[in-house]
Amino acid sequence: MKHKLLLVTAILFNGILAFAQEVNFEEYDLNNGLHVILHQDKTAPIVTTSVMYHVGGKDRTEGRTGFAHFFEHLLFEGTENIEKGKWFEIVASNGGSNNANTTQDRTYYYEVFPSNNLQLGLWMESERMLHPIIDQGGIDTQNEVVKEEKRLRYDNSPYGQFLPVLGKNLFEKHPYKDPNIGYMEDLDAATLDDVIAYNKKYYVPNNAVLVVAGDIDLGETKKMVKDYFGSIPKGENITRNYPKETPITEQKTAKFYDSNIQIPASMIAYRTPGFKERDAYVLDMISTYLSDGPSSKLYKKMVDDQKQALQVGAFNISQEDYGMYVVFGLPVGETTLKVLTTEMEEEIEKVRTTLISEKDYQKIQNKFENQFVNSNSNVEGIANSLARYYLLYGDTSLINKEIDIYRSISREEIKEVASKYLNPNQRLVLEYLPEENTAN
Repeated sequence: MKHKLLLVTAILFNGILAFAQEVNFEEYDLNNGLHVILHQDKTAPIVTTSVMYHVGGKDRTEGRTGFAHFFEHLLFEGTENIEKGKWFEIVASNGGSNNANTTQDRTYYYEVFPSNNLQLGLWMESERMLHPIIDQGGIDTQNEVVKEEKRLRYDNSPYGQFLPVLGKNLFEKHPYKDPNIGYMEDLDAATLDDVIAYNKKYYVPNNAVLVVAGDIDLGETKKMVKDYFGSIPKGENITRNYPKETPITEQKTAKFYDSNIQIPASMIAYRTPGFKERDAYVLDMISTYLSDGPSSKLYKKMVDDQKQALQVGAFNISQEDYGMYVVFGLPVGETTLKVLTTEMEEEIEKVRTTLISEKDYQKIQNKFENQFVNSNSNVEGIANSLARYYLLYGDTSLINKEIDIYRSISREEIKEVASKYLNPNQRLVLEYLPEENTAN
């Protein structure tokens, strides 16, 4: 009966995929190096206009961290033709929405408008690229905004420091050692000339990709793209040569005290390959196997059966140059962090030394098939994926074929990758503790 159920499930998922719409797109370069990707979807009268710049938290010099995230705020200040403080008002008054976000590797801006306002979206993003107003007043304003965000998201949020702490302990040389938001003293020390130079270096067409997705006419859109972006000067070519990390060969330990928590956490972390590597895809699958849902190995064992943990999980933090693979647990009652670490390692060891079951393997495959279908279900998500696959992976067509990578990963490869990266001598064991424990 179980085998029949698995077969039916597989058939159903294959059926869903057969009807899943392949994402069609057209891509080309302007003379100034701006890469353009167009995706036509007439199902709804909306359009997403987005620009992703290949600049993130890692793109900085010592003593000037946090610039990429700072710019995410600064470049909403205004332009030569958009009055200070009016950006969001213009978008909202024209029936649109917009946002931006920054990682260690890239910065992403986008607007979603009714399709009859496509021209407005293109104009606004071309203004951001060509005519930003960068002055001391705007820098001072956004400096305070970033400080408030840091206080809210990091300093005063439970477990808000765990990513910066992991980065600090897993990396010694690479800029991933520093938090994406940067250090506030670096932003305070930044001069107007520093900020202008950063904009001139990174916010140039040849360091960006423009994606237009939705209810568009391809010919008209191409003309508008050329009109608004074609005259923007090309910037200098950017070279990146970040220092390589020495492999971790002995277990590292660390403690961190957080005044915002009452329940400690045990965290096991490993330095892993960047997201373009095939092994990173395998690690994604291992995360799903260990902790995705109540039937996953860690959750069922430590939360349901043994009642040792309030929460437990494993996830692969994908980054361009290196990843961070993290397994964590929050204890229940008298359970110690040492016990949590031992129990989590026991499950990781099983993945290193034995093949996962065929049933579990099929369940993982079904989850990724479902994620693939959902990721391409709306134009906003499609625009983000197209930009990301081109700019960071160097292959826009992954939007349609990435699922084939996951399909090709075998049970044997899962075991092999786990034994390659997830060993005790390659890990950081972090005790994330309530502040009052400092006296012990």
